[in-house]
Amino acid sequence: MTEQEQALFRKIPGVDRLMLHPDIMGAIKSYPRALVLKAIHNVLDDIRARIKMGVLVSEPELELDAVSGQVVEKIEAISRPSLRPVINATGVVVHTNLGRSILGERILRRFRPLAGGYSNLEFDLEEGKRGSRYTHVEDILKELTSAEAAMVVNNNAAAVLIALETLARGREVIVSRGQLVEIGGSFRIPDVMRKSGARMVEVGTTNKTHLRDYEEVIGPDTALLLKVHRSNFQIVGFTKDVEGSELVSLGRRYGIPVMEDLGSGCLVDLSSYGLVREPTVQEVLAEGVDLVTFSGDKLLGGPQAGIILGRKDIVEAIKRNQLTRALRIDKLTLLALEETLRLYRDERAAVREIPTLKMISRSYRSLRNKAERLAKLIGRLKGGGLSIELTDGNSKVGGGALPLLEMPTRLVGLIPGTLTAPFMENYLRSYDPPVIARVERDRVLLDVRTIQERELKIVAGAVRELARMG
Repeated sequence: MTEQEQALFRKIPGVDRLMLHPDIMGAIKSYPRALVLKAIHNVLDDIRARIKMGVLVSEPELELDAVSGQVVEKIEAISRPSLRPVINATGVVVHTNLGRSILGERILRRFRPLAGGYSNLEFDLEEGKRGSRYTHVEDILKELTSAEAAMVVNNNAAAVLIALETLARGREVIVSRGQLVEIGGSFRIPDVMRKSGARMVEVGTTNKTHLRDYEEVIGPDTALLLKVHRSNFQIVGFTKDVEGSELVSLGRRYGIPVMEDLGSGCLVDLSSYGLVREPTVQEVLAEGVDLVTFSGDKLLGGPQAGIILGRKDIVEAIKRNQLTRALRIDKLTLLALEETLRLYRDERAAVREIPTLKMISRSYRSLRNKAERLAKLIGRLKGGGLSIELTDGNSKVGGGALPLLEMPTRLVGLIPGTLTAPFMENYLRSYDPPVIARVERDRVLLDVRTIQERELKIVAGAVRELARMG
């Protein structure tokens, strides 16, 4: 250790001195003492590490006031919750990294009384004895889809896993090669199938699968015909897929059930709102498919959940599977899902009140007006750090749904002046609350489609403060 390093070490204020500093004493009134001590030790350890690494630490940085300021900042950073609200300005509606679908106001109002008190989660109020948590959503799912039976687990991967484990453990499941999808986080259909204990039999090619491909491999060990909807990618050009109704007819002929993993899943015809047509859950069930699974937090617009619909005998068998307890959903998820589903009794109310559907179906004209309101809230910027412009662009549905769909939108672009695009993006991401934007062609873009009305003033304030940095 050099003499200069030794001199710097001697100037580091001790814990006792720091604890007596007015700023630290003020912090102790608001934060637990243990947390304050942890922040002090973290800051001092960091200073020592920087000195040892040869990173220049000037003497003014080691003065009591300077180190105390670092400690207060560290206290605030440590005490800040890890899971925080953010503002989605990316234009990706079902943004997996930002929590996918958001819940409507009507649903949020129901949370406090249920979360803060007891409920009839597994209690039959009429009989006065233990009941099933699935009854809270089973009837309305049957009502909306005409399914014989329904149950819910914690996500769609779990729904597929428990269905395969129940129906085909130790036996064969036939699936098209063109449907062996990988979803976010590297979860793959073949891997899920392997975990379930089923043996996968691939048929057809990547771009073409015929009905005869399925029939040729059916044998005494075949337990299930599986169809996986390619919701997160498309194969175009020289292609051929087997329709669900054809697969159902084949299954009936051989006495083999047919299951379809819809992935995103939706209950309304999106083409009615000028979007790409997706098969609805009702249509798939009407084809005679024995079991359908899909997500609750994608096109449905509800909480994370895996929904299982289909034949009563199959669903009842899945309910009896011991995995059900490990994969079940909690009372708050059930609440959010039930309230979301209740809105679907009136399609217009669903599109109006379910944020995911509302954002997806929003017209370009309304988005143009919204972008103009945001620009007006931002107002005249001081300094030469950046300038703004309104420009056209495209939003995405996200969450692996409708991958080819580009929805026309209006953007507020932040054009670099003395500030760079990476600096601006990082500043907005570090704001409280964080504003998550996208960077294209060396400019930061704010897509108003996914910025909520209540957030416009916050975003405008963040941009004004950012401009002052230049």
